[in-house]
Amino acid sequence: MEQQLITMTQKELSRYETIQNLINGRINGTEAAKQTNVSIRHIKRLKAKVKQYDVKGIIYGNRGRESNRKIKETKIEKIEKIVKEKYPDFGPTFAAEKLKENHQIKISDETLRHLMAEWGLRKIKSGKQPKKMRFWRPRKDNYGEMEQFDGSYHNWLESRSGDKELCLLLSIDDATGNITHAKFDYDEGVIAVFKFWTGYFSKNGLPVSIYLDKFSTYKVNHKNAVDNHELKTQFQRAANQVGVKLITAHSPEAKGRVERVFGTLQDRLVKEMRLSGIATIEEANKFLEKYIPKFNARFAVVPYRKADLHRKANQQLKEKLPQIFSRQSQRKVHNDYTIMFENQYFQLNQEQPTTVYKKDTVVIEEHLDGSIRVNLKGRYLNYTVLPERPKKMIDVKLPALTRLKQSNWKPPANHPWRRPFILNPEKRYQTSSVSQKTS
Repeated sequence: MEQQLITMTQKELSRYETIQNLINGRINGTEAAKQTNVSIRHIKRLKAKVKQYDVKGIIYGNRGRESNRKIKETKIEKIEKIVKEKYPDFGPTFAAEKLKENHQIKISDETLRHLMAEWGLRKIKSGKQPKKMRFWRPRKDNYGEMEQFDGSYHNWLESRSGDKELCLLLSIDDATGNITHAKFDYDEGVIAVFKFWTGYFSKNGLPVSIYLDKFSTYKVNHKNAVDNHELKTQFQRAANQVGVKLITAHSPEAKGRVERVFGTLQDRLVKEMRLSGIATIEEANKFLEKYIPKFNARFAVVPYRKADLHRKANQQLKEKLPQIFSRQSQRKVHNDYTIMFENQYFQLNQEQPTTVYKKDTVVIEEHLDGSIRVNLKGRYLNYTVLPERPKKMIDVKLPALTRLKQSNWKPPANHPWRRPFILNPEKRYQTSSVSQKTS
């Protein structure tokens, strides 16, 4: 008869010796339970199995058997074909979600991770310890208490639109992790940021604070700004006017929540838009409207408190938003009542809603709709754009522009030249000097 080879671990061998001592009467059941660190009831089971099957009674009964949960080879082959054709660069978690969503195939992400490693689609890396220890900042308590905001330049459309890089402007709520607003644009300039936040305010209201980095659009980084806090960017000025507090981070890790969301989107959103055939920035922005609720349902968390701290914009503020979120520059009114701005000359009309004097400082507002307005004392001045540079003039006789058109200007009653001779020292001085010359 051929002898069968039985492989046992050291733990099983030690347990077998203890049960043999129990059977031979060297120890009792309580002592055997203490030696093997199991209950007395289990010791009785092991004793009965050893008496019946000898050494096989110690070995686990399912050893060597195929698991009931083992995936069939036909299913693995089907998954391998789908993953290699459609999801070769997907992560295991994302690929498992797509298999369930698009192909009705359910498989755990960890199982798929090992399968993708066997197929050569992924390398399993060992975890690395962070070089610098950073402390986790607890989330804010309420929705709308803080919005983390940033822009990410990336090849979002994988060059399908001809543009290698687009900028995804994104805000997430610190308390919930929800993406509250997102928009693709070509840059992170002041006009793009203004359009983003006007859209945010109309949809959600005004948050208590915005957490962002030290990019030049958001903060003056010149050394003079340390001593002179009056130096503000266009965005700082606009946020201050609507009553939203800006907080600048000193490192990317400080606003790590929005940075991690960008990492997730650069993996998932790029592939989702590829599967949907998105090829233009307009299509991408429309796709975001459908994708964001789905993303939030997957990754958002429950806030500590249920209050919404967004302030709804009243009618007065809504009317002022186009003016507040416009790029503003100061210019001087020339002697011929022209204003120069970006190589263009604006001629002020003679009739104005407020009095305009030479050398007055006006504010040029570049609105988001492309219009340019000239603001003086809260009133918009009337002007025409000159086709060419005006001819140089020493002065213009008109002393000021007013509401009424001035055809024949006359000096006012209190003008020095309309005073009586006795009460007019300037006239008296000129008359005396002339008489001395003639004599």
